[in-house]
Amino acid sequence: MLVTGSWDKTIKYWDLRQANPVASVSCQERVYSLDVVNTLLVVATADRYINVVNLNDPAKFYKTIQSPLKWQTRVVTCFNDGSGFAVGSVEGRCAIQYVEDKDSSANFSFKCHRAQQTGVGNSNNTNVFSVNAISFHPQHGTFSTAGSDGTFHFWDKDAKHRLKGYPEVGGPITATDFSRQGNIFAYSVSYDWSKGYSANTPQLANKVMLHAVTGDECKPRPKTGGRK
Repeated sequence: MLVTGSWDKTIKYWDLRQANPVASVSCQERVYSLDVVNTLLVVATADRYINVVNLNDPAKFYKTIQSPLKWQTRVVTCFNDGSGFAVGSVEGRCAIQYVEDKDSSANFSFKCHRAQQTGVGNSNNTNVFSVNAISFHPQHGTFSTAGSDGTFHFWDKDAKHRLKGYPEVGGPITATDFSRQGNIFAYSVSYDWSKGYSANTPQLANKVMLHAVTGDECKPRPKTGGRK
């Protein structure tokens, strides 16, 4: 079964042996991102709606919330165990959100993909970049964020700790994923359409890169009670 989401404000379920969808569900607004793990489907739309679907009952929303982040949602990605999801927005923030209300005390958000401006008179100014991609490590449950600043970072959500950050790669990072074994982290470097079609030129990078995950890069850290 395949699930698609569209700017026509619907999600559709497809049996690839058939030409037409087997079911369609209307959303509040245009679909910007979705992800599925086990029986959890999360659908993020315009106007910051996030719809949670239990795929045991796929024709209706299990619950709907407003994104805990104040600006437009760019990406949602489910935890490996299906207990919650991460949200990334255009304001350089990421949120960790659990599905069930009983776990809400573990919800939190943090700033990322921001850079202090340099030069005279800019000491209090910060450049803020969109969080374009979030991926969870298949073995450790830690996760990556990648953004329009051209950097990616590994994080431990349980310890609320950044594990490691990496320098700018020559253009916005628009998509990421780990290999099944978790030993390779793939990311795409390409135009993110943040300035419309007129800013898309042949000179911009357009490539897929592979990063070898080694040592303790993605291994969770002991909880310290704080976030770094």
